[in-house]
Amino acid sequence: MAPRSDRPRPRALPLLSRRALLSRATNGFGALAFASLLADRGLAADGPLTPRTTHFAPRAKRVIFLYMDGGPSQVDTFDPKPRLEKEHGQPIGMKIPKTQFDNVGSVMKSPWAFQRRGESGLWVSDLLPHIASCADDLCVVRSMVSPFPEHTNANYFLHTCFGQQGRPSAGSWLTYGLGSECDELPGYVVLNGGLIPPGGLDNFGNGFLPASFQGSLFRAGAPPVANLEPADADPGRQRAKLALLSELDRASRLAGDDEVEAAIENNELAFRMQAAVPDLMDLSGESEATRRLYGLDDEYPHTRTYGTLCLLARRLCERGVRFVELTCPNTGHDRWDQHGNFEKGHADNARAVDRPIAGLLRDLKARGLFEDTLIVWSGEFGRTPMAQGENGRDHNPHGFSLFLAGGGVRGGYAHGATDDYGYFAVQDKVTIYDLHATLLHLCGLDHKRLTFRFGGRDMRLTDVHGEVVPELLG
Repeated sequence: MAPRSDRPRPRALPLLSRRALLSRATNGFGALAFASLLADRGLAADGPLTPRTTHFAPRAKRVIFLYMDGGPSQVDTFDPKPRLEKEHGQPIGMKIPKTQFDNVGSVMKSPWAFQRRGESGLWVSDLLPHIASCADDLCVVRSMVSPFPEHTNANYFLHTCFGQQGRPSAGSWLTYGLGSECDELPGYVVLNGGLIPPGGLDNFGNGFLPASFQGSLFRAGAPPVANLEPADADPGRQRAKLALLSELDRASRLAGDDEVEAAIENNELAFRMQAAVPDLMDLSGESEATRRLYGLDDEYPHTRTYGTLCLLARRLCERGVRFVELTCPNTGHDRWDQHGNFEKGHADNARAVDRPIAGLLRDLKARGLFEDTLIVWSGEFGRTPMAQGENGRDHNPHGFSLFLAGGGVRGGYAHGATDDYGYFAVQDKVTIYDLHATLLHLCGLDHKRLTFRFGGRDMRLTDVHGEVVPELLG
C-alpha cells in the first residue's frame, strides 16, 4: 500500500454559479421530496396497517358490528311464532334441554305484535319499529346456533370463534387481512356505550396477532380515549422523545421483529391520534337533520348515547377505519339478559338502539357508504320461548336470530327457520364459523387462506370449520 502522502489529492472543483447549482441539483431536490413521500406509511415499506390486496374483489370495505350484549329474544324481534299465542300459559309441549338456570315456566307469548314490513314482507315485531321501516335492507338469519349457553364463553365464541379467552377477535383478523385506509386512527375501534360484555376486553383482543390489530376502546364522553393528552406542551419535544423511543425499541431486539414493530407503530399512531381524535369526536359540524336522524334530540338519554355512537361509527367509516364495534348503553337492566321483568327490560333496550340504528342505515345510504359497509346486528345467543319463572326468558343458543345489512348482502330476506316454538334451528342452520366465513368473504377474504403462523400451525379465525352461506349474498 502506498504511503498516505503518495495518494493523489482530489482535484479541486470549479466554483458554480447559482444557476448552474440549481440546474445540477434538480434531481436532488426531487429526491428530497420523494423521500418525504416515502416517509408516509402508505408509500414506505409495508407497515402492520398498510392496505392489503384482497383474495378477490370485495363487496364490503368495512364492518360495523352492532353488538346486542346479553342476547335479544328471537321470538320477540324477527322470528314470529303463532304457537306461542295459542299455548300462552301452558307447559311447553316438547322435550327441552337443561336451561342455564333450570327454572322453567310456562309458554310465554311475545308482548309485541309482528307485522310484514316493506315491499319484501319481512316479519319484524313492533319492538323495533324504526328498524322495521328498513326491512327491505335487512338480511335476517333465523337459524343461528352456538355451542355455549353462558355469556362469557358465548361472547368469546361470537367474537373469536373460540370459547375461551386469548384468541384474536374478528375485528383483529379483518384488520390483519385488509390493513387500514386511515393513517390517523386505529383500524379496529370499539365504541363503548357503557357496558363492556362479560369476558371483558379479551373480546376485542389481538390474541397472537401483532398488537397493531387489537381493538382500541373509545367512548362518547370526555376523554374519548385514555391517556391521549400529550404530556409535553411542545410537539417538537414530544416528537423527539418518540423518535428516541422508537430507536431504543429497534435496538432492543432484532430489526423486523413483529412485536417491536407493532409497539413502534402503536406509539406513532398514538401521536397522530392526538390531532385526529378531537376532530372525530366534534359533532358540532353535523346538521340538525342528521342529529335528529340519529336520535340525539330524543328525550330518552340512552337513545342519545347510542345515537352518538352510531354517528361516530359513520364518521369512523368515512375516515377509513375497517372495523367498528358498538357496545350497549346501560339502561339500568342487565343488558338484553332479562331473566325477570322481561317486557320492561327488552322495551328499554330496544328504545335505546332502535332509532339510532335505523338512522345509521339511512345515513350510510344517503352518503353512498351503505353498499360497501357491512352492518351486523347480533347478540351471543337468543332466549327461550317459555318463561323463566313468571316473567323472564332464559338463554337459548339452539336457535336465534340476527340481521346483516349493506355490504353485498341480500336485502329483504329471511334465511333458515326454527321449530314452531322458536327453540331449535331446524332448517339451514348457520354456525358462528359460517357467519365469520361469510363476513370475510364479503370483504374479499377467503377464510381458509387468511392465516397466521402460531404455535407450529397456520391459525385462522374459523379454525378448521365454517362455510360461506351463499344464500345471504346479494
